[in-house]
Amino acid sequence: MTSAPQSIPQSLTLPDGRRLEFLVGGATDGVTLLHHSGTPSAAVVDPSLWDAAGRAGLRLVTYSRPGYGASTPRPTPDGWPVPLVADAEDSATLLDHLGVGVFVTLGHSGGGPRALACAATMPDRCRAVASLAGVAPHGADGLDWDAGMGPENVRDFEAAVAGREAFRAIAVGQAEELGAVTADDIVAAFGGLVDEVDAGALNGEFAEVVAASFRHAMAQGPVGMVEDTLQIVRPWGFDVADLTVPVSVWQGAHDKMVPFDHGRWLAGAIPGARAHLLDDEGHISLVARYDEILADLRELAGL
Repeated sequence: MTSAPQSIPQSLTLPDGRRLEFLVGGATDGVTLLHHSGTPSAAVVDPSLWDAAGRAGLRLVTYSRPGYGASTPRPTPDGWPVPLVADAEDSATLLDHLGVGVFVTLGHSGGGPRALACAATMPDRCRAVASLAGVAPHGADGLDWDAGMGPENVRDFEAAVAGREAFRAIAVGQAEELGAVTADDIVAAFGGLVDEVDAGALNGEFAEVVAASFRHAMAQGPVGMVEDTLQIVRPWGFDVADLTVPVSVWQGAHDKMVPFDHGRWLAGAIPGARAHLLDDEGHISLVARYDEILADLRELAGL
């Protein structure tokens, strides 16, 4: 496999006139890995992921969801966001634009349900999914959804359940802070959402990547984060119990952003899911396992 140079941001005009910002890299002649970043975040070059994709022989494609980075916000005329399954439609349009047939997908945190949505809507094209610290459906039977969650996320999701304006009142201040965050203050910005495991992972080049992703995500203010978060706590537009594509679930017991029980619930609810429930990992520290995660994803996909 040959490795492509790291992409500069590119832009695609979607059928409804919105613009979608995306990046392409990794192996030039490999099967495509569609990456869905977390909430909030936008498409920036993460050398740890890009290099791992190249080593795995995968062509990496990632994009900024509506309202993040340079991607146009999605209209919400009815007062509620469209179900997050709509992000799978944007994904399909991007893959078509790039001439991609079959692909595998990885979703981290709030990107987890978007990866699952691609499996739900494109089972003939999506060969396998990795949900990395992915959130479970809000109100799922048998799951105490915010138990073990850090106080900032409990506050945010409670506000999101109350509605757009309730959450926007919080998100405006968050967007201002995250729009100026640096690697030096990234741990403080997470507050009670990280313990010693994740705080220890937020250093060096990776801290720079996370800070850059937050800053770019807030380029248009809080609009992307507001809609992204509202979509998570509303019905997703598909049932994970109906998935037929192979799925692996990766979750760390030290995760205070998306609690460990979300991973356990997903592993039990998704038919045939392969569970990687790790006692010594958190929400962020899992990225050190990209090589292992992508090797597992390739195996699931039969590549």
